[in-house]
Amino acid sequence: MKENKIEYEFFLSSDMKDKIRVSFQKRKGEILGFMVQYESLIEEKWYPIVRYDTVHEFAHMDVMHPDGTVDKLPLYFPTYNLAFVYAVQNLKKFWMEYRESYERRMKK
Repeated sequence: MKENKIEYEFFLSSDMKDKIRVSFQKRKGEILGFMVQYESLIEEKWYPIVRYDTVHEFAHMDVMHPDGTVDKLPLYFPTYNLAFVYAVQNLKKFWMEYRESYERRMKK
């Protein structure tokens, strides 16, 4: 059975300075792997702020810091489908808080 790779992005703010990039592979409705990343345009540069992915063979959340460090937090969902839906919904709901936190850390 053929795998489908789907990629898209959508903006969260009317000024188009906040977006989510989505990429996932699926077969027969089952997510085989994914990446969902919130990015923000700050001072004319795009920064990745929070990313959910399955790159290391498990679903996890990466919280990026301005100094280049990354906090990796595992997700405990029984399927990638559930982790994927959670990732998209979480970023849609909390993107403003993630941006504010990142900007505060930039000022330190």
